[in-house]
Amino acid sequence: MTEARNLGYPRSVMTSSSPPSCIFCKIVSRTIPARVVFEDGDVVAFHDAHPVAPVHVLVVPRKHVAGVEDVSADESPLLGRVLLAARAVAAALDLSESGYRLVINQGAGAGQSVFHLHCHLLGGRLLAWPPG
Repeated sequence: MTEARNLGYPRSVMTSSSPPSCIFCKIVSRTIPARVVFEDGDVVAFHDAHPVAPVHVLVVPRKHVAGVEDVSADESPLLGRVLLAARAVAAALDLSESGYRLVINQGAGAGQSVFHLHCHLLGGRLLAWPPG
């Protein structure tokens, strides 16, 4: 598998609404390192530090939004950009033909542990259903 292309977009700084403790905001702003596989003006994708599949990439918007429930109607195109970035990463990592799973958890009861909207891209092995 190949790494997705880093498109060389300018690295964003956290928005004024970003909590200083948000680990994903720190990754986006490059305050802490991550293995970034894709970035554009709106989205950053990087390998999960604790993967649950051979390919486990997190796709996050640069803008801090806590979760799906916090996306306003005006911000709804952001959800599409996250999904399109996930598709681009999956293609670059040779998952398009074999298949992959996209997961967005909303709230602690669904398993969300970092309250910055993110999509898990999982692949590289057979994924069972139902997931959990």
